[in-house]
Amino acid sequence: MLYYLFEYLEKQYQLPGAGLFQFLTFRSAMAVLLSLLIAMIYGKRIILFLQAKQIGESIRDLGLEGQQQKSGTPTMGGLIIIMSTLLPVILFADIKNIYVILLIITTVWMGVIGFIDDYIKIFRKNKKGLKGRFKVMGQVGLGLIVGAVLYFHPEVTLKEKDTTRITENFKVEQVYGEEIKAVRTNVPFFKNNELDYSEIISWMGEGFEDYAWLIFIPIVIIIVTAVSNGANLTDGIDGLAAGSSAIIVLTLGIFTWVSGNIEFSDYLDIFYLPRVGELVVFIAAFAGALVGFLWYNAYPAQVFMGDTGSLTIGGVIAVIAIIIRKELLIPLLCGIFFAETVSVMLQVSYFKRTKKKYGEGKRLFLMAPLHHHYQKKLYHESKIVTRFWIVGILLAIISIVTLKVR
Repeated sequence: MLYYLFEYLEKQYQLPGAGLFQFLTFRSAMAVLLSLLIAMIYGKRIILFLQAKQIGESIRDLGLEGQQQKSGTPTMGGLIIIMSTLLPVILFADIKNIYVILLIITTVWMGVIGFIDDYIKIFRKNKKGLKGRFKVMGQVGLGLIVGAVLYFHPEVTLKEKDTTRITENFKVEQVYGEEIKAVRTNVPFFKNNELDYSEIISWMGEGFEDYAWLIFIPIVIIIVTAVSNGANLTDGIDGLAAGSSAIIVLTLGIFTWVSGNIEFSDYLDIFYLPRVGELVVFIAAFAGALVGFLWYNAYPAQVFMGDTGSLTIGGVIAVIAIIIRKELLIPLLCGIFFAETVSVMLQVSYFKRTKKKYGEGKRLFLMAPLHHHYQKKLYHESKIVTRFWIVGILLAIISIVTLKVR
């Protein structure tokens, strides 16, 4: 809203300072500051409201140290993250941008699914919450929308470099051709780093490109579902999900900025994506909201994000990665989510296999997800969280390095 207001004031009245709102860096800085302030100032009021309404976490007895002391801690704190993200975005971003619209839809969509899940747990006294099939249906629905928009919308494009235009004194802008529609992505660690999803169905014969959506949309659905569930599993101890997610989001912000900048994308040999730079404003607001929420979620937590927050975080991260064509980096960049998810899958499959074979189930970990394994080994949860953050930072650095290591 302010973006359009100051754009109008600059054009009509040449208002001093109005031109600042045309700079992506200025609007991103304003977005992160505002989201941080909203989360820290109004977050406290939301926590007090949740306490007054007795919207507290019901803790299952898993035999973990300090677990019962958390019973009654306000939950559904994901509302703080959602509110602190959307308000700065509406004020400072170009909300006509298709990528911004898509992320707003993602935030609201996953927030509603998480809210329903938390509502059932708290007010219906059903610890299982929303049935798994309905939760998956919601994630699949979002993946379907995101995949269809990214495939069919005319403003979702990339620009290819035309090497025949390169001369001794060429300008970067001169070697990029027209905007094209393509379902291509960057492959990390490889020099010829392009993967065209449509090539997967090249066996269909002439005109196979027209059916690339049969591959692309299911891939988007799988990624959205996997990452949102991974974030949900990671939200098990104070500050783990919020801190790990902030690291991931800031890294995606770097990728987004270089992908939307024609000179840096050319230098790094990645896709130049027109109009994607506007996502930096959304990412800045989202990162500020996560850090602001962490102020109250760090050990000992004054509020939990609940599924309202964790599902939203996972969904947003997945969609950003897909938009900027870095989805193949997710297992590395989101390595914490990946490890938590794999630990659960291994634990369940190994238990079932050994029970079928020996009549008694055995476990690979003392408890899954992985952070509970370390709690069972009597590590203090603040130490677990800090070490997971350190690993997350290392994975983020390696992910950034992949821009040049090919």
